[in-house]
Amino acid sequence: MKQLEPDMMPFTRLMGLEVTSQEKHLIVGKISVREELCTTGKIMHGGAVMAMADALGAIGAYLNIPEGAKATTTIESKTNFMRAAPLNSVITGECTPLHIGRRTSVWQTTLRNAEHKTLAIVTQTQMVI
Repeated sequence: MKQLEPDMMPFTRLMGLEVTSQEKHLIVGKISVREELCTTGKIMHGGAVMAMADALGAIGAYLNIPEGAKATTTIESKTNFMRAAPLNSVITGECTPLHIGRRTSVWQTTLRNAEHKTLAIVTQTQMVI
């Protein structure tokens, strides 16, 4: 099965995202909330939350692109924030497809804390290039 290698998405290394599972219909990753990812109040910046989800959705889209396609790109993303992720916490993201087509795919990522409480839900559309 096709896998996305860490060197293909260097920003994920910068974020500290660890992808723990890459399957065509489930991508799982985790991130430790460190100071560089935080905003005021020592909580994870909303952009970092969105970037984590975007990376997981991009991996899912890549694993499902048609033969001969080169890559995907995000063309739309929506985030609902439910609660904050404090400094030194570990966040887990699970990403699943809502739609996989020839030219686009839609992915939903649910980010949860160690108590399994939902922090955010991100829905994004990826376009095949």
